[in-house]
Amino acid sequence: MNVETMIPIKLRDIKDLARLASSMVSLGHSTYLIYFQHKERHFYGVFMVFRDYYKYYGIPMFYYVTLNEPLKGNYLLIKVDDGSEKVEVSNGAKHGWVSLPIIGLTEKPNLIEL
Repeated sequence: MNVETMIPIKLRDIKDLARLASSMVSLGHSTYLIYFQHKERHFYGVFMVFRDYYKYYGIPMFYYVTLNEPLKGNYLLIKVDDGSEKVEVSNGAKHGWVSLPIIGLTEKPNLIEL
């Protein structure tokens, strides 16, 4: 099957990824993070579509970060409270936090070119 690739957009750090994904949750979207290992690096990211870009119906994009080691947990949590931002990795959800499940893939999807 010939599938066009997504536009990869590398983010600065895991906090930027948490902030981006949690903003999607606040708009009512079901949001999860994708994880896979590729060429000795650990990739965490989220699929998004940039809608109605000029003549296109949408442009598929993959916002991601790379890490040297995998995260130790199944959820990325974010909480913004009293002007401070906290990002943690956990094995479960916490009350008052936005919980982003991390979904592990066995390999890099072909639609992502890195």
